[in-house]
Amino acid sequence: QVQVVESGGGLVQPGGSLRLSCAASGSFLGINAMGWYRQAPGKERELVARVSGGGSANYGDSVRGRFTVSRDNAKNTVYLQMNSLKPEDTAVYYCNVRLLRTGVDVLSDYWGQGTQVTVSS
Repeated sequence: QVQVVESGGGLVQPGGSLRLSCAASGSFLGINAMGWYRQAPGKERELVARVSGGGSANYGDSVRGRFTVSRDNAKNTVYLQMNSLKPEDTAVYYCNVRLLRTGVDVLSDYWGQGTQVTVSS
């Protein structure tokens, strides 16, 4: 009923840039928070960047200063601009959306399938 779809991943050289997009669609009344998480092989999932329901942006320590998260509420879309990419940024990036579903009185989390970002020469 709710779909979260990421796009923009791929292979990029160190120092390069990528822009990820995530759009939510389906039956829901409104979105609270939207953000990005990533998981590298053998590591735990970690926060990359997130925009809260109040519009505040939070960043993981490893990406602060290099990545920028933005949100287009009219399009139910969140973006992640990734600059100065490093090999350690290689991971599957997942979009998380916290929203209020139609007919449901509590917030629910939805996740995209993930998009692979590989930083390598």
